[in-house]
Amino acid sequence: MNKGCLIVVSGPSGTGKGTVCAALLARYPQIAYSVSATTRPPRPGEKEGVNYYFLDKPVFEKMIADGELLEWAEVFGNYYGTPFRKIQDRLAAGQDILLEIDTQGAMSVKKRFPNGIFIFLLPPSLAELERRIRGRGQDDEESIRRRLAASAGEIAVAKEYRYVVVNEEVDRSVETIWSILTAEHCRVSRNAALIETIGQLP
Repeated sequence: MNKGCLIVVSGPSGTGKGTVCAALLARYPQIAYSVSATTRPPRPGEKEGVNYYFLDKPVFEKMIADGELLEWAEVFGNYYGTPFRKIQDRLAAGQDILLEIDTQGAMSVKKRFPNGIFIFLLPPSLAELERRIRGRGQDDEESIRRRLAASAGEIAVAKEYRYVVVNEEVDRSVETIWSILTAEHCRVSRNAALIETIGQLP
């Protein structure tokens, strides 16, 4: 059995990562979502164990000390991180896993999983990014300015990813990501054992 693919999706706040990833998972249920842990409070509609594991800071810091996280970062005063063991088990069983994390976390994951599928989601423009952030109605003016200022630095990291997808329309972005995953499963490096088995003479 081939191992599953680790799919890492990042992009600036307001790009639509959550919407695209949710649509991808709904359309292709064979992909499993890796639920991250965070110390930030839940946003309206978010559920424990579905969107995030919402933890107190002392609990999160113990997980860091015990090496239980694949990656972790502090963003805008809150911790975010990815539990490690469940991902290993699922990949070994052939399950494709989706991670929706920031650029700092993605670069940490890349060191441990260099063969992962790293996808950077871009907005059509910074003006459109600002429109989307304001449209959410979840941030005050100071937070909006801070997120927009951080976006340029995040976009600069896009060159470290393997693929870039411009999120103009959700369905199109979902199909593009699925095409990337399909192509990755056909890589020779992922199918060496299959090639060897089929190529053996009876």
